[in-house]
Amino acid sequence: MADVAIRKPALAGRLGGSATVRLTVAPPATRVALRAPAGSLKALSLALGLSVPTTPKTSGRAGARSALWIGPDEWLLIDEAGGDLMAACSSAGALHSATDVSHRNVAIIVSGPGAEATLAAGCPQDLSLSSFPVGAASRTIFGKAEIVLLRTEEDTFRVECWRSFSDYVFGLLAEAAEDAEH
Repeated sequence: MADVAIRKPALAGRLGGSATVRLTVAPPATRVALRAPAGSLKALSLALGLSVPTTPKTSGRAGARSALWIGPDEWLLIDEAGGDLMAACSSAGALHSATDVSHRNVAIIVSGPGAEATLAAGCPQDLSLSSFPVGAASRTIFGKAEIVLLRTEEDTFRVECWRSFSDYVFGLLAEAAEDAEH
């Protein structure tokens, strides 16, 4: 019997938070970096089963699948159920570029009444509910790391970061969570 290497997930076993903030490592998800011209969005939306957003700082969602607007012709697709986003994109029959980035990213869920203050400690964006409502998405920075931020509920955010920055981002979030309760 051959030895099989088992990949340890980034941030495996990491816990963090405070009395007002919970930091949770999100389960693995399928992710695709999508680039497409405006003329392809209708076909891609149909193939993906959700509306690919065209407005800055927005997202589209259907079930466990999300499309986050990242730039004028760029989206981050996330399927929390592990669906085959590459197959869905290729079935659209429309001009696009899709790259599977599932293993590049790690997601950290920041939730609780202190979530906004925790993220504000390292993110220069106005994250108030009026400026960054539920469903808002943005590529931004947290500390010195590039992240993609999605507000999923009034007091819950999904922080997508590159695996290579995940320890740094998690550690900074943990420190900020402790400060958020004071």
